[in-house]
Amino acid sequence: MTDYGADWSRAEALRLLDFHAAAVNPAGGFHKLARDGSPMADPTRELHETTRMIHAYARGAALGHPRAGEIVDHGMAYLLNGHLDPVNGGFWWSADDAGPRDRRKQAYGHAFVLLAAAWAASLGQKDADKLRDLVMAELKNRFWEEDPGAVSDTFDEDWTNPPAYRGGNANMHLTEALLAAYDTWRDPEYLAMARSIAGFMIDRHARAAGWVVPEHFTPDWQVDRDFAGDPMFRPPGTTPGHAIEWARLILEMRELGGRDARYDWTVEAARQLYTRAMADAWLPEGGLAYTMGWNGRIDNRRRLWWPVAEAVATAHALHRATGDAASLADLDRLWTQLDRHHIDHEYGGWFGEIDEQGRPVETLFPGKPDIYHALTATLAGLD
Repeated sequence: MTDYGADWSRAEALRLLDFHAAAVNPAGGFHKLARDGSPMADPTRELHETTRMIHAYARGAALGHPRAGEIVDHGMAYLLNGHLDPVNGGFWWSADDAGPRDRRKQAYGHAFVLLAAAWAASLGQKDADKLRDLVMAELKNRFWEEDPGAVSDTFDEDWTNPPAYRGGNANMHLTEALLAAYDTWRDPEYLAMARSIAGFMIDRHARAAGWVVPEHFTPDWQVDRDFAGDPMFRPPGTTPGHAIEWARLILEMRELGGRDARYDWTVEAARQLYTRAMADAWLPEGGLAYTMGWNGRIDNRRRLWWPVAEAVATAHALHRATGDAASLADLDRLWTQLDRHHIDHEYGGWFGEIDEQGRPVETLFPGKPDIYHALTATLAGLD
């Protein structure tokens, strides 16, 4: 039996960082990578991919990865010269060698810009504070809605055509980014915004739904159970992997907030979110189902890497918060699933999806998915 302890986790984290370093595009930004680690032909650089690479290699600096600083600088340059809209402000969703491609302004992408800025600042990167100021201006002035204290979703390039959709995914990742920003700069506004979002999404709505996290909302912030969605970023129904991710984030929020009484609700909420998601969505063949219907039944059995990776991180977070060794009981089956089916022991990196027989397939994500979730899992046991 493999010992998935700290030494193994550190080695796998460095292996991931070595593999994804091949994504550096000399023309700016990062390539998508094929299975063997070679650049794919698609020239599009999406905002979440650029920012997640910055986040990953800023974290990799603590492991002594030799290219960490170089890759962070490379990504930051492309954020400011490839994704930043110098006329209207904010960051385009995607760009290629010719310039902006998808010019929409998405809260989801802007959340990751803040995450990148916070982690770049932890290295003393020269443009990190500038990036923080640029993105926070748009998050507060364009996306933030005081009632309910969360962000809207998507605008056109010039900030017209305000969104008819409100989503949990953007708010979850903004919570993550705000916590990182607070950890870096200690501005209490960041923690207050994170607490507001988490209170609305989890303490109010997930609690009311029996610790299932609503994903989709109408323009007046009513839960939209009939939203049709799209398969990648807004799948219909509920997403158990997000409940697991939220569990980790609210525990981090409690820790950063000094464990005062305002965060007392988070420990039980995290336990309930994680326990229900694992019970509802763990498949007999291994792995977590992608989505559930509001009837409590599995809706989409697609087996992706990221919910299992997030479950690893949350199991560690629950153990740190409670001291209960039972929180670690799932780690062996989680890592066994990832090791057998998602970790590519030939080329490196992780397969994003497996079929019913446990073989790699590419129905949602071409090539090897970005490093973000996999690195989160490997670093969780080192914190």
